[in-house]
Amino acid sequence: MTMGSNVSLTALSENVGSAIVSLGWSSPTGEGDADVSVLLLDGNGKVRSDADFYFYNNPVAADGSVQLLGKEPTGDGSEDRISFDLTAVPAEVDRIVVAASRYEGARFGELDDLKVTLADAVGESLLRFVIEDAGQVSAIIFGELYRRGEEWKFRAVGQGYESGLAGLATDFGVDIEDDEAECGTEAAQERAVSTPDTPPQATLEAVPAPRPPAEEEAAPKKRAARPRTAKNKVTPPRAPVKSLAENESWRQARLFPVSALKNDRDRETRATSVLLSVMTQVPRFGRRITAPFGAPSGRMETFTEVSLPHGDTPRRPDGVIRVERAGKLWTALVETKTNGNSLKSDQVQAYMDIAARRGYEAVITLSNDVALEGSPLVDVKIDRRRKHQVALWHLSWAEVAHQAQMLIRHEGVGNAARTWLLQDLLHYLQHDNSGCHGFQNMGAAWVPVRNGINDETLCQGDPRALEVVESWERLIRQVCLRLGGELGQKVLPAQRSRRGSDPGARRARLADQLCLEGRLQAELRVEGAPGLLSISADLRTAKLRTSVEIPAPEQGYPLTWAKRLIRRLAEAPADLHVETLVEGEAGGPRGTLERLRPEPGDLLPKDSSTRITGFRLSLFKGMGSGRGSAEAGFIRSVDDAVHRFHTSVVAHLDAPAPGRAAAKERAAV
Repeated sequence: MTMGSNVSLTALSENVGSAIVSLGWSSPTGEGDADVSVLLLDGNGKVRSDADFYFYNNPVAADGSVQLLGKEPTGDGSEDRISFDLTAVPAEVDRIVVAASRYEGARFGELDDLKVTLADAVGESLLRFVIEDAGQVSAIIFGELYRRGEEWKFRAVGQGYESGLAGLATDFGVDIEDDEAECGTEAAQERAVSTPDTPPQATLEAVPAPRPPAEEEAAPKKRAARPRTAKNKVTPPRAPVKSLAENESWRQARLFPVSALKNDRDRETRATSVLLSVMTQVPRFGRRITAPFGAPSGRMETFTEVSLPHGDTPRRPDGVIRVERAGKLWTALVETKTNGNSLKSDQVQAYMDIAARRGYEAVITLSNDVALEGSPLVDVKIDRRRKHQVALWHLSWAEVAHQAQMLIRHEGVGNAARTWLLQDLLHYLQHDNSGCHGFQNMGAAWVPVRNGINDETLCQGDPRALEVVESWERLIRQVCLRLGGELGQKVLPAQRSRRGSDPGARRARLADQLCLEGRLQAELRVEGAPGLLSISADLRTAKLRTSVEIPAPEQGYPLTWAKRLIRRLAEAPADLHVETLVEGEAGGPRGTLERLRPEPGDLLPKDSSTRITGFRLSLFKGMGSGRGSAEAGFIRSVDDAVHRFHTSVVAHLDAPAPGRAAAKERAAV
């Protein structure tokens, strides 16, 4: 990009719900550095409050929209990385300014290779902007993200400030007073004393405005404009600077490459080694993976391609995990499958026998499939007569990716190198060639069941309907993992059944319901949402419906409720269906958001005595026909429908009062 140019993120990638912006530079002396800062601006070009200013002392937004990940060394300098969750940015924010500043009189002209890059959610680099001839400025706006309708765009700015970070911050409405400037100086001195061997980090060098003499205070003068030198000092090159790194056929070097994977055996070996190695190097991630299996918190060791005796032929499990705490060991064998390959019962049975004889605590199976309650993926026999019992656990690749995403985007691991390792692991898992994409096939029964529903030849009790119901439940569990990883919140499937009831009997009822109605249905409980998020797949009409029911407020007037709801849905799609829920079986008024925006009163029943109980919001989408996760597949269409509905509708709604939400949820689920 060149200075002043802009580009839509959706034109570059489909995975722009979140982004990583990296600011880089190099120093001829090896000592020069700078600090990044981020400002969230409203429609007036100002911060809403000082909390919208993120720097070294305020690195993370409470809603997860901004997270300063810290410095990462490069070959000839350093790079500062910033994580943005664009789906979590408040609706009032129109622009996000990304800047950097130097301290103690240093200038950007003393640094080389000033650049900003942006990567999408899967780590693919989308754009690059190089700043030439920075000159004698001590702060620079590298670029900015801004809204245009429902999409985000990036503009290459390159504007410099001689007045430093203080001048930049005050231009955008950050309140910097004299006492704050003194505190910033004292903080810088304290850090310099405490860490004499390291250069000071980002200090907020506030420069107070000069005070007029007492006799001039009565006649206020027009404030002089702060000098800017962007037009004189930062000039765009006449032609884009070409380099080998800009060749589109080249790819960034990765710690975990996927290009050499030729067959399933290579994929299984590489995936196991990649996962187990990152678990040891990122202890918090390793703990997240093993804690549900009963492993203690302690020093972890992992091994791959181990050989264990078993009769005449030794067995080679894909991996071994050992956790030591207070002189005690917890150990587990790991069996891995990728690319949709299923686990083999005889193989897992052999590992269970070996684990029992050698004193291992668990056998962990890892594959694309998702385990269901009461429906084991493999049938094994457990000898209850053995004194040492071995537990069999299953882990999905989707859950591994979910835990990595939660730590990277929402919780952090407290270390830039560990964050980079997790990001490279996540990039590997999400790559098409890794074979670690999670549940990605509705099974062989999908097409016959769909055709049987259309032909009205599918009968109750057909075992193929039960297979489809089980696949649907696996898909919903995976959708919960992906949505929860994006939001940083708990997302769980809601079951309308008694606690402790037989899962097999519940699935049999759902299979019979599928044969009669031709629909697959599910509900998700999203933390902070005003109600359960419902998903319905109608196999007769090939339509997906995502919806949520909002309870009516306890106070106020119905017309006020309708107007407030339409205002909250200002960014929602025009084809959103809005329905008024009333007492009794008959439905209330309904219409599309496009029709209701000018006339919210059309949502009110004609009979003013009719009691409104709530509103139902629904989006409809075409259903993929294929059984896989390809672009036109059913799995991809469900995932996209849920993501679109939550980001464009549910995310803009107010959460209900805690007491009322709990009561409604207890009554419904």
